[in-house]
Amino acid sequence: MIYLLMLAVILCIFMSLRTLFFPSQLKYKLVSFENFLFLGYTYSVIMIGFGLLFMLLEMKGLNVIAEQGTLFTGSYMAKLNSSMYLSAITLFSVGYGDIVPIGVGRILVVIEALIGYTIPAAFVVKTFIDYDQNHDVKK
Repeated sequence: MIYLLMLAVILCIFMSLRTLFFPSQLKYKLVSFENFLFLGYTYSVIMIGFGLLFMLLEMKGLNVIAEQGTLFTGSYMAKLNSSMYLSAITLFSVGYGDIVPIGVGRILVVIEALIGYTIPAAFVVKTFIDYDQNHDVKK
């Protein structure tokens, strides 16, 4: 069951990134509130998705989080909170060091950090490409 949940989370992350990196049918303006919401939605899906992956791996018995130098133990809510925190701090910065990934978690953190760094660039490029395509059609 956990593997099915992991697969569903990965699918959601992929679908969110697909709409960012590949053309869509939506009409974009160069700067708009819709673009801002789209970017926020994309970041939210990635952050929550990776946080859930960390949590599901912890539930499966694979230790992927260490806190203050020791393996993480605690209640379900504490693990969920720490998983989301690790995901957010990885996606938006380089981390603080209070919670660190271990084992397979290191690979996931590297993937999430790379995604976090490419989203702004992809978003800017997509906005300008969509703007140029819409602007050329109107001429």
